[in-house]
Amino acid sequence: MATPCIGKRLAHAALVGMLLCAATGAAAQTYPSRPVRVVIPLGTGGTTDVPGRIVAQRLSEALGQQFIVENKTGAGGTIGADFVAKSKPDGYTLLLTATPHVITANLYKNLPYNALSDFAPVTRIASGPYVLTVHPSLGVNSVRELIALAKKQPGKIDYASSGNGSAQHLVGALFAHMAGIELSHVPYKGSSQAQQDLVAGMVKVGFPGTPIVIPHVKSGRLKALAVTTAQRSPHMPDVPTIAEAGVPGYEALVWVLAPAGTPREIVTKLNSEIGKLLRAPDVQQLLASSGVDPTPTTPEEFGVYLKSEYDKWGKVVRDSGATVN
Repeated sequence: MATPCIGKRLAHAALVGMLLCAATGAAAQTYPSRPVRVVIPLGTGGTTDVPGRIVAQRLSEALGQQFIVENKTGAGGTIGADFVAKSKPDGYTLLLTATPHVITANLYKNLPYNALSDFAPVTRIASGPYVLTVHPSLGVNSVRELIALAKKQPGKIDYASSGNGSAQHLVGALFAHMAGIELSHVPYKGSSQAQQDLVAGMVKVGFPGTPIVIPHVKSGRLKALAVTTAQRSPHMPDVPTIAEAGVPGYEALVWVLAPAGTPREIVTKLNSEIGKLLRAPDVQQLLASSGVDPTPTTPEEFGVYLKSEYDKWGKVVRDSGATVN
């Protein structure tokens, strides 16, 4: 039987626990009470940035506080991710990221954060394919023609990416590895710069996301040879999959993460609000116009998915021999 002194300690501990729970619940009810910073660690105008800004704007409207997007780019998205990982876990700093989050975790050996344990999964937002794209001056009209040309000119065909360790980098490295060809990787500081040189013909091949590709394909400035998903994209139904040419690929996904330790009630509220807006017809139309489809999940489902993506891309990095150069 507990002594009176111990009993008082236990009662005190229980009271503190109840007060903490009450405080957390109250915080979630009033959240957000000030502007929320949404860090996107990747470049403006890309596959992550476009849907991310749509979601941030609608969250601002729904919750009555500004969700302010801030692009903190560099080092394959690790600079922005590190900033969020070290931020106060109160729901006022969020990470809106994508596949590079788990790619860089496998590429960079000395990251100052853990890509899984230092973040609280909130939800998946949207998905869409990367697109194997070429400049018309390259003179190829299919994946097979590109492979044949690359085998005749090993290492002489450049492909652009949004940066070392980016999803575009790894998708291109995997494609070259699986196709048995050698392409020369040209990393840029963001999707916009890579897109500009691809459209100008300075580099001949790229793997940008659909928001970047669609308008340039429609104008004839670029050719879309294939999408990286297992199924054809409903937004580019005439473009075959890389898998149809015998080379498997991967899709681009947009995610929301919070620092580890963010109150469960706030994570749940964010998940619920984002889920609601992703089901709204006007938001779905906006996402579709940028070439992606909404794919909301529960925090638990997203956590399982995040771990599976981490493991999958770790294998891609090892099998392809991709390095940060």
